[in-house]
Amino acid sequence: MCASVMKGMEQQERINLDVPRYDQSEFRGRLKHFLGITDWRLCFKGDEELNQAKELLHKYRLHQEPPGTSEEKIWQAKRLYESAFHPDTGEKQNLIGRMSFQVPGGMMLTGAMMTFYKSTPAVVFWQWANQSFNALVNYTNRNAKSPLSVEQMGFAYVSATGAALVTALGLKTYLGSRASTLVQRYVPFAAVAAANCINVPLMRQAELMNGIVVCDANGNELVNSKLAAAKGISQVTFSRIFMAAPGMTILPVIMERLEKQNWLRNNPRLNAPFQMLMCGAILTIMTPTACAVFDQKCSISTSTLSKMEPKAYSELEKKFSGNVPDVVYFNKGL
Repeated sequence: MCASVMKGMEQQERINLDVPRYDQSEFRGRLKHFLGITDWRLCFKGDEELNQAKELLHKYRLHQEPPGTSEEKIWQAKRLYESAFHPDTGEKQNLIGRMSFQVPGGMMLTGAMMTFYKSTPAVVFWQWANQSFNALVNYTNRNAKSPLSVEQMGFAYVSATGAALVTALGLKTYLGSRASTLVQRYVPFAAVAAANCINVPLMRQAELMNGIVVCDANGNELVNSKLAAAKGISQVTFSRIFMAAPGMTILPVIMERLEKQNWLRNNPRLNAPFQMLMCGAILTIMTPTACAVFDQKCSISTSTLSKMEPKAYSELEKKFSGNVPDVVYFNKGL
């Protein structure tokens, strides 16, 4: 009897690898979680170390981890795994598309867009580069259970890049000499916001057309829901714009004042590196903050489904013989 009790206690004390370390129902818990997996230092981890973390977690699930393995080592392995592997497929993500690469990638592109906003060729190049980066990030962090064809990816990429260029060049032409340099500095942010509103939904259009899988509280797959897809994508779009907003709205004011200082006027080459470093500092804070605004395991009430998506709800009724759960869950992506 005592042995069975001890065994039960041991099982209860083991880490549940299917849930984050911190409570995701609160913003504070989500922020701690994303501070860990979006840490820019993790993008420099090699394949060998990442694969070792994956293997350790696999052994831990089977109760075959090396003797003496501490809980902290398991948590660290989980952090490494979640920073580099897709939550749906378990496949290793490309480096540039990982959320841990948002700071080094975003700081270079955002800093360049905000530095070279006066030259038309520079605007075209850096907006194109930024949307290429965003398209890769959106594809990498999509809900992988909804496949996207090459044609759909190409259409999404061209549309988002076109929107960014039309917005940036249109505003640049319209403002011209009409607006102050401070106002002109906000053109890159307007272009980025407009492109995000197109890039994210189009890169994940398969989810909107076919729906994404919703699950019960235990992770059992139930039905496909287009409404869930729309909710998840809208939250991701908001988070991406929110992530970029502080750096692209605060820095113009700072740079407008600093460029009047003699030290920067005498050393114009410092302009771009300084803005990139400032963007990096802001993104270090804003990347986990923006990711934490909404829970990764998004939920939707079945009462809403019954009103907005009756077909999906009727499938739920069949599965549960009328006793439908109040809430279903899905991975909204990042």
